[in-house]
Amino acid sequence: MSRIGERSTWLSWAVGILSAGVVAGLVWLALPGFPAVVGLAGDSLGGSRASETDAPQSGTPAECRRLYTDALWAGLSWAPGSQLDQDDSMPPTSATVLVDSLAPKVRFTCTWTSETGTIVTTLADVGSDAGAIAQAALPEVGFGCGVVAETRVRCTRSAEEVLETLEFADGLWLSTVETTWHPERYAPRVADAVWNG
Repeated sequence: MSRIGERSTWLSWAVGILSAGVVAGLVWLALPGFPAVVGLAGDSLGGSRASETDAPQSGTPAECRRLYTDALWAGLSWAPGSQLDQDDSMPPTSATVLVDSLAPKVRFTCTWTSETGTIVTTLADVGSDAGAIAQAALPEVGFGCGVVAETRVRCTRSAEEVLETLEFADGLWLSTVETTWHPERYAPRVADAVWNG
């Protein structure tokens, strides 16, 4: 029988360090997906338990959590210093004349705060003619308005670090005011949850 030689100590150390480096690299590559995985795990364990009796029959969201896809929720939740508060305050839009004329009945307002900035989204009931009123009144105060998704009216205004998006359809008003914090396609994604959810 041939004699088996001893293993080299320096080779063992080199392979061990290389293996640890590979594992650390894989962990670093996986970190961006961690919030989405946590969001999905939370939902599957009952993290969002909106009962069907709380939601209107039309399927319109009845609480802040239902406005967000799992991916958007995870991205917002994991932002540094992120916090969500839900109440029934009026939309903080600069179009105060519109608030006065439409007299919205607020369903809920979601206020996200983080180290990056704030995002305030309000869902309210308004008259069925709100979109036409907005298209007529808002261009005078700096908003650009247009029709999206065939029936929805979307008006936007950007001033310095503040982006306002107001959408109207089916007797609903969705108002979003982003201040220095602008997640990718935030307003259209939330609008999809309201009108396509």
